[in-house]
Amino acid sequence: MPPSTTLDLTPQARIVARLAAGVADARLGDPTPCPAYTVGDLLAHLAGLAVAFRDAARKDLGPTTDTAPDSAKPVLSAAWREELPHVLDELAEAWRRPAAWSGMTRAGGVDLPGDVAGAVVIDELVVHGWDLARAAGLPYDPDQAALRAAYDFLLASADDPGRGDIFGPVVPVPDDAPLLDRAVGLSGRDPAWTPPGASAPRAQTMGPKGPPRP
Repeated sequence: MPPSTTLDLTPQARIVARLAAGVADARLGDPTPCPAYTVGDLLAHLAGLAVAFRDAARKDLGPTTDTAPDSAKPVLSAAWREELPHVLDELAEAWRRPAAWSGMTRAGGVDLPGDVAGAVVIDELVVHGWDLARAAGLPYDPDQAALRAAYDFLLASADDPGRGDIFGPVVPVPDDAPLLDRAVGLSGRDPAWTPPGASAPRAQTMGPKGPPRP
């Protein structure tokens, strides 16, 4: 379900950028809750989706919006530490335009309404933010408006038989669990996931200034 009004992606985009800045180079090959992605692959995916959904918001349709996300494994640029926060800022700026949320656009090779595309990218930023934080051992406190929008979007598709093409099977989570855990479960992830050999995280929240730098 798309948000009922436009939503500022800036807070969540900046949270993801701060998380990325806290990832040590030594962790780029570590596993993530996305079985096919290492931490480096996930960072490359975030950079690619930021560009694709930036252009979708601008209605600048072409190669970046026509390519399906599973067409090839993402490749992390050598300059990712500079490029990723830049494209995340551009993504948020593009979605601040009301026109981004209206009419039709395209992302991942799929034509879809602007407000649906907005809901998809909010979900991507929230859930992949969790993926990155959990894989890199960083605390995570997503923007609450973005988290609520992502949860509503995921909940609306929970009983859709076609959701398996996008998400894994829903992981049951108690109704009184934190909203982030419930959203993660709806996305097909186990909120208790930790990297192999790691202990369970001590906290799921991140202060307003983001994680400490390594």
